[in-house]
Amino acid sequence: MIRIEGIAAFVATVENGSISGAARQLRLSKSVVSERLAELERSLGGALLHRSTRKLSLTEDGAAFLPRAQRITRDIAEAAAAIAERRGTLSGPLRLAAPVTFGRLHLGPALYPFLKAHPDLALTLDLDDRRIDVASSGHDAIIRHGVIDDTRLVAWKLAKSRRLLTASAAYLAEYGTPRTLNDLRRHRGIFYTNRGAADWRFRTAAGPVSVQARSMFGVNNGDMMRDAAIAGLGLAMLPAFIAAPAIKAGDLTAVPLDVAPDEEYLYMAHAQGRDPSAKLRALRDCLKEAFGDPPYWDAV
Repeated sequence: MIRIEGIAAFVATVENGSISGAARQLRLSKSVVSERLAELERSLGGALLHRSTRKLSLTEDGAAFLPRAQRITRDIAEAAAAIAERRGTLSGPLRLAAPVTFGRLHLGPALYPFLKAHPDLALTLDLDDRRIDVASSGHDAIIRHGVIDDTRLVAWKLAKSRRLLTASAAYLAEYGTPRTLNDLRRHRGIFYTNRGAADWRFRTAAGPVSVQARSMFGVNNGDMMRDAAIAGLGLAMLPAFIAAPAIKAGDLTAVPLDVAPDEEYLYMAHAQGRDPSAKLRALRDCLKEAFGDPPYWDAV
């Protein structure tokens, strides 16, 4: 007989990459997780995981079983949450992914009162600047900044996100202050590597235009982009939620071009075909209210 506990242990082990990670998520000992995995494999009549001292990997049977196992665990969690919602409470697991810098600066402070108001929720927040495929990662939703371009996602806009082309006063004194898009091509750029060197997009009368500048420094973290710009390494296109404090402190200057950066959004997205739970909708509404319209960080 296949037990739900074994399926949950299998899914948690795969999604965390280790039995230790699954044990932490499930709040069990490693030995209990291992026993539940072994019992599941006996019930199914075959191995689901290749085990070695260095890593775990899926067998062919495990890869075939995983999507259904994830669906089973998700359906059970959603069913339990639905019962709680009928009683007027929000409860159960909720797993989100969000960018590191935004999560630390703004998402965390917005989440803490929400979690305190709903103590039966169990939120797991993965802060990672990599692009995550929410359709297969096991997350209920992702929070991202930028252009919404994945047609497999249902996206809820949380707030507008104004972008600013920034530089230090020392850099502008040495290399000059650009005024037009053509001026930008001779400048040194600091780029977010998850987007690339064509990330400088601007609104013009003819539509959005991308400008390719010379890459001086590439990094996948907004805090380091800001710090590199403050150090005088080049121009950095930063969202206001990162740049605003440095501009207010005089460490960075917003470059006064004759056109504005293209408009972007902070958004929460979930995979198509999933009915979003009441707790996810409640979190969305909480974040929209906390960030404001226009968002509080846009006051530069």
